[in-house]
Amino acid sequence: MYKILRSILFLFDPEQVHYFSMNCLKMLCRIGFVKKIICKCFHPEKNIQYSIFNIQFPNKIGLAAGFDKNATYLNELEALGFGFVEIGTVTPKPQAGNDKPRLFRLPKDKALINRMGFNNDGVDLVAARLKEWRTYNELGVTGYGLTNPKPLTRNPQLIIGGNIGKNKITPNEDAWKDYEICFRALHEYVDYFVVNVSSPNTPGLRELQEKDSLRKILTNLQAINITLQKPKPILLKIAPDLTNEQVDDVIDLAMEIKLDGLVASNTTISRDHLQTSNSKLQSIGAGGLSGLPVKKRSTEIVKYIHQKTNGKIPVIASGGIFTGADAKEKIDAGASLVQVWTGFIYEGPAIVKNISTYLAASSNS
Repeated sequence: MYKILRSILFLFDPEQVHYFSMNCLKMLCRIGFVKKIICKCFHPEKNIQYSIFNIQFPNKIGLAAGFDKNATYLNELEALGFGFVEIGTVTPKPQAGNDKPRLFRLPKDKALINRMGFNNDGVDLVAARLKEWRTYNELGVTGYGLTNPKPLTRNPQLIIGGNIGKNKITPNEDAWKDYEICFRALHEYVDYFVVNVSSPNTPGLRELQEKDSLRKILTNLQAINITLQKPKPILLKIAPDLTNEQVDDVIDLAMEIKLDGLVASNTTISRDHLQTSNSKLQSIGAGGLSGLPVKKRSTEIVKYIHQKTNGKIPVIASGGIFTGADAKEKIDAGASLVQVWTGFIYEGPAIVKNISTYLAASSNS
């Protein structure tokens, strides 16, 4: 069924389809019995809870940052069974992002190219939205933003990660200030943080992956974190284009400042071994490539980090996860949790249920 729907949706602009699809789901989830049906259809039947970072995750399957940038669809994504959702990337000030079109499909490669450019509503509005969402959950009601919210049939368990970045206009030497602003504003409302210095779509951002620049950002956040009543786990998201020597630098710094974990990996600037024609790639232009082509390198980095640290640094794996077998490959390589994004687009709303079912069967075999 989804393959037929996908073939129709793929006829239209990817970014417009994204908002159209999610807004339709939002409307459906506002109808109590319809949301129950959606939950019944797509929630994993055999959820395998998992505890890490002193957080109890409903399952190991999350949604990577970039899908719900502004914390607009949490209710709907929870209904689809995601164990955790990473909102953002959020910046201190609102920004429109790069010029459109900026999201492209590569169906032959089961991939996407994006150059969104951290488009988001800004940290103040996102924080307010998260506060509202949490308030309604604590009161035991759903349909946040509605005049007459309806009682929940069960307590939501969705874990929220806050992916934070810097504004495009902020010079790199002041980047640490942007990360601090976002960290302080979101701290009360997210369960963990991911520092994003690895997107290829903000000029100069990846330069912050150098050890000295990273140390300034991360030590500042750690220093703030330990002074707060409820410190939150801080993770770092890295690019798949790093050399092993650069990954070593990241590992050394992570161990030195007691970082809670790493996310591997972001999108790649590589265009190697693609089936899509060079002419089409040239017409698309710059941007980060995600999906199946990133799968191998992402797994290699997860395995490298796990072996290099003897599993002392937890890793959330992201990149090329479409099926339960893909997720298990990442977990076998050393990942604690997995995130989907492009796989969600290509596989559809049943992806969490399908992966969870596979992982449950694998653990029992």
